[in-house]
Amino acid sequence: MRCPVCYYEDSKVIDSRVAADGLSIRRRRECLKCGFRFSTYEEVEILDLAVVKRDGRKESYSREKIVKGLKRALEKRPITDDNFKKLINSVERDLQILRKSEVTAGEIGQIVMKNLKRFDQVAYIRFASVYESFKDAHEFRRELNKLLKTKRQEKKK
Repeated sequence: MRCPVCYYEDSKVIDSRVAADGLSIRRRRECLKCGFRFSTYEEVEILDLAVVKRDGRKESYSREKIVKGLKRALEKRPITDDNFKKLINSVERDLQILRKSEVTAGEIGQIVMKNLKRFDQVAYIRFASVYESFKDAHEFRRELNKLLKTKRQEKKK
């Protein structure tokens, strides 16, 4: 790991611990040249996953695309960085559970919507409206009615 101050190529790990989100490791490091101390974070990364697009093209899985879509859906919603990281990790965990080397963009979209529905219903409706290409207010109403029906059923339990 390069030092962020002097760019020396080597550092030593002074301390490692689970980060506050419980899903990554925080490492405290010290540059072997200038002695500057800094922190790094280590997270699980999905490797060797191909995404099959709707037109049949294949591309490598990109966490950044999911982050971008979720940030757009969650814009101006009350969400902490830790909760956002947990949401991303939930989506990626569900992708890993599939145990496939290829997934369709549709499968990823469904997993994102499932997790968003539990996480923030306003963001879910925003995401679903774009993902499902809602054409008019009736489609919004239909999706909202499904959400409200589910919510009523949960309260009865």
